[in-house]
Amino acid sequence: MRRLRSWPKDDRLQRLAQRIRSLAETDEHRLRRVHEVEAARRAAARELHSVCADLVAAVNGMLDGSEVLLDPPEYSAASYSDDSPNLVQINVHGRILQVMFAATAELVSTEDFRIPYILEGSVRAFNQEMLDKDLIEEQPLFYTMERNRNMWRYFETRTYHSGPFDRDYLISVMEQIL
Repeated sequence: MRRLRSWPKDDRLQRLAQRIRSLAETDEHRLRRVHEVEAARRAAARELHSVCADLVAAVNGMLDGSEVLLDPPEYSAASYSDDSPNLVQINVHGRILQVMFAATAELVSTEDFRIPYILEGSVRAFNQEMLDKDLIEEQPLFYTMERNRNMWRYFETRTYHSGPFDRDYLISVMEQIL
């Protein structure tokens, strides 16, 4: 009967086995993190649409008809695209507020904003007069991963002011184009 050669305990061999174990754990952790960020991106997209939809519903509730239009009118997790830009638009008789956003190239980025973010985009607002003068108001937009909570933030490049993307912010942008 042939005997298998028994290897003496080798420190290098033990370190190699430990590194392989550690590598598997690291890969598992990364994969879990990717899934968490993907889920956060889908939730953030629904949240952004919800802020816009709430404003449109509130304004239309004060008007005789549906004069303020939201496109797309509904938004689900399936509406979000991780591979291409996403667009939400509010239209008031040709006065447009557009919100475009997309996933960052890296899982989490700090390239264009000091707080880590997973989605980036812009808020654009314009009317015909502005288009005639080649003026389109545009502010960067980020979905940030903050210690206490995750949130959408706009950034004013002229003043370096940042704040939450919420109803008050949308009202202030709409006031500029009406």
